[in-house]
Amino acid sequence: MSSAKKIKIILPIVIILFFGAYAEHKYTQQKLNITGRLQDKIMDEISGIAASAVHDGIYYVENDSGDTSRYFAITPEGKIKATIYYKGDSKIQLGVHDCEDIAVGIGPVKGKSYVYVGDIGDNRAQYPYITVYRMEEQKTWITKDSLIHADAVPIHFKYPDGPRDAESLMIDPIEKLIYIVSKRTDSVTVYTSPLNFKANDTVMLTKRCKLYFNGFRPFKWITAGDISRDGQQVLLKDYVKVYYWKRQNNEPIWKTMQRKPTELPYQQEKQGEAIGFTLDGKGYYTTSEGVFAPIYYYTIPGN
Repeated sequence: MSSAKKIKIILPIVIILFFGAYAEHKYTQQKLNITGRLQDKIMDEISGIAASAVHDGIYYVENDSGDTSRYFAITPEGKIKATIYYKGDSKIQLGVHDCEDIAVGIGPVKGKSYVYVGDIGDNRAQYPYITVYRMEEQKTWITKDSLIHADAVPIHFKYPDGPRDAESLMIDPIEKLIYIVSKRTDSVTVYTSPLNFKANDTVMLTKRCKLYFNGFRPFKWITAGDISRDGQQVLLKDYVKVYYWKRQNNEPIWKTMQRKPTELPYQQEKQGEAIGFTLDGKGYYTTSEGVFAPIYYYTIPGN
């Protein structure tokens, strides 16, 4: 048999084996990374995830536009352990416009943990203010599968450079700041505000810096973020990548994020808009909009 004929026979076999091995690798990787799926159809527009600091192995998630003022306490397998309702804005039909992220962190009382829900989505950049709701975590929230009504303290924010859309809300425990990162521009903007606010205050956010990420719109738009519980690590994600930084010498987080990030593993999701550290900061979870969306877990290299 001539060499040309051998190549014609062998080459298709090699290609089939290559793609078979690649598909098996992707399937195995995906199977290992998935801890579960969102197990209830009411969690169909999940846009944020954050680890509870009070309940071991519990994560909070919230739907974005179209849902009322509530969020869910779930396990990594995607089972709802509690649905937590809070009083939203009486001037809005559902109480909230578009809750795009959720965070857990410090608050006004030392030693307490608080959940922050960010009604910060504004696709058309039209709202005169956005609102963040703060609720103290309670041990009584997770008893049986239950409905909870939490006391929420709202804070209203205005942007110094006009309304804009945002999907990333983070809490910095070192400098005691709320962080919001905008979404729909080539260079996103980082804003902050102090955590020590009173109910229904209206505060002007402080513009800190701009961040540029390579890629094409809308895939490069920033859809979620988190700061680790100890304040030493930062995550931002767009629709196709996860960006990671380590803080240096307790510098401001907005300075940390101006350095070149490390790109971490990420299985692209249907519409991935949620990312959150584990409580110990050794890994992170992501999930997506969509009914029964998978929940992915990743370890952070070196941790």
